[in-house]
Amino acid sequence: MSNPEIRELEAFLALADELHFGRAGERLYLSQSRISQLLRALESRIGGRLVDRTSRRVRLTPLGERLHAGLRPAFDAIVETIDEVREAARGVGGVLRIGFQGSANDPFMRAVTAFRDGHPDCAAEIVEIPLSDPFGAVHRGEVDAAVVLMPVRDDALVLGPVFSARPLALAVSDRHPYARRPGIDAEDLAGCPLIGVSGTAPEYWRLAQAPVVTPGGRAIPAGPAVGSLQEGLALVRAGRGGMLLCDPTADYYGSHAVTFVPVTGLPESSLALVWHRNHETARTRGFARALADVAEATG
Repeated sequence: MSNPEIRELEAFLALADELHFGRAGERLYLSQSRISQLLRALESRIGGRLVDRTSRRVRLTPLGERLHAGLRPAFDAIVETIDEVREAARGVGGVLRIGFQGSANDPFMRAVTAFRDGHPDCAAEIVEIPLSDPFGAVHRGEVDAAVVLMPVRDDALVLGPVFSARPLALAVSDRHPYARRPGIDAEDLAGCPLIGVSGTAPEYWRLAQAPVVTPGGRAIPAGPAVGSLQEGLALVRAGRGGMLLCDPTADYYGSHAVTFVPVTGLPESSLALVWHRNHETARTRGFARALADVAEATG
């Protein structure tokens, strides 16, 4: 029996990811019927069913699960190797568009400089992405990669280096009672409305930036929701609530009318580099390596 063709394997992997013949076809620019043909050909070569298909759902069979578990990492490694060799042959060129949230901190800018030095034929463009839509620019292809606030729970995105773990501070108006304290505990957040994030940011991400309960289970009042950090700080100055921010952001956006009070009892805030797994390039991998090196050197 002949070995599977590369197109059959691509069709199977796309179907395993999407669990939908139409979406798998769209990913590979093929018709739904062509995906079905390729799958049947692969099943014939394997000698067993890889996918169960009903009117309501598509799912992998145990045999399909086994094939997917072994095939996916091997296939990705082949594609990555080919891309790296191709890029090495012609050099990493073009433009790398990197998005970032908030302030472009020192590790990020050092990584940009290191990437530019190591890839002189590739231009690096920095694009600010809104607080209210941390992952949208990556999904839409407006940027090649983005530095965003954790957490990241999106199967379509590759989670690259996680860096800049820093304690949180509560930004409050200098008229707020907490402004006179040297620090507060996370349970004290029950006494201050938290300004949240509006827009298309996922709910889990918005709740991480403005939790609704303390670690001990006390309710935290909800303040207004904003689309940008500047809007949020304007409401802080007006006494409409507080915002949880990491130390570097607090230092960068410090204001005479805003006090940043250290908070204990909460996980540290971290940044991460993400990119879409279907749009990975040698450029994104090169920048991820540069950022990882900087993060390791700075601790």
